[in-house]
Amino acid sequence: MALRFARLLLPTGAAAFKAGSHVRTAGIHTCTVRNLKYGWLAFVLGERTTARFKQNSKIFCVDGNLASGKGALAQKLADRLGMLYMPEADTHYLDIMTKEPTPLDTAYNGKCSLERFYMEPKDKDGNSYRLQSWMYLMRLLQYSDAIEHLLTTGQGVVLERSPFSDMVFLEAMFSQGYIRKECVDHYNEIKSISLCEFLPPHLVIYVDSPAEEVQKKLKASEKPYLHNVPLSYLKSIETVYKKTFLPKISEEAEVLSYDVTQIQDVEKVAEDIEYLKFEKGPWVDQDDVTYHHMRVLVEDKQRVANMTCIPRYLPEVTIGAHEFDRDYYSFKSGKIPLDIS
Repeated sequence: MALRFARLLLPTGAAAFKAGSHVRTAGIHTCTVRNLKYGWLAFVLGERTTARFKQNSKIFCVDGNLASGKGALAQKLADRLGMLYMPEADTHYLDIMTKEPTPLDTAYNGKCSLERFYMEPKDKDGNSYRLQSWMYLMRLLQYSDAIEHLLTTGQGVVLERSPFSDMVFLEAMFSQGYIRKECVDHYNEIKSISLCEFLPPHLVIYVDSPAEEVQKKLKASEKPYLHNVPLSYLKSIETVYKKTFLPKISEEAEVLSYDVTQIQDVEKVAEDIEYLKFEKGPWVDQDDVTYHHMRVLVEDKQRVANMTCIPRYLPEVTIGAHEFDRDYYSFKSGKIPLDIS
């Protein structure tokens, strides 16, 4: 499991990423040459978050099944409301954070493959759960980026999915027999000690697209590996969204649901959002002190990543010391391990 964090441990990786633009904090000189990291001193000297907040200084997440049109809605909504649009994180999101010129090999990106998952979801080498575990980490890192952007600039963010809805795919995988019960237990333990550190989105917008329609779109996709996605898997995703995720998240966040025809009218969606009062959930209890602690957390990407690393042996994701050592030095030298397919 430790391999997934090797790149964050490298000085160039942790220092290279800086979300948002350079912000002048508490009257202290900052510039592109020497940017001071936010910390307790900036807070003591007067740096405050709430002063930057406006009406749309919020986190919105657009959720839905595969090929449901959520991406187009998220982008149009962000443009309409003057918010930052962050497309759905993929297996190479860490490459974006570390500013890699080209996406690195899967040997350094979770040792998993989305294409292989759709082609061989029951692959005995554990690819399905490695993918799910890696994607949870990518979504957690992206969500920390979104909160960091919100707290440092005051600009709201519209995301496609989030670590809060990531469990939809875990449960769908388990219901189809793609992963073992031990994997579910491992995932839930990681989720219980990591997700509680983050505030949920202010609003979740669910795009309701029937599984049958989703399958038709996938069959017409230019990506061959999507042509044979089982209808039962798509129905499982839809069921978990409606029966588990949406009822649960509605306790802490506002929820709006639309079908695929309704999302074409972005003005109507924006109007519905304006009528929401956003009076429930933990965001209403926050102040500058809690925002300070949250900002310190989300700016420390290594700390965020470490939340998903627990000392549990699971064949699907556990790697040995020799394998880690080999891959770490192969990454530093720019050589891909020979036995990585």
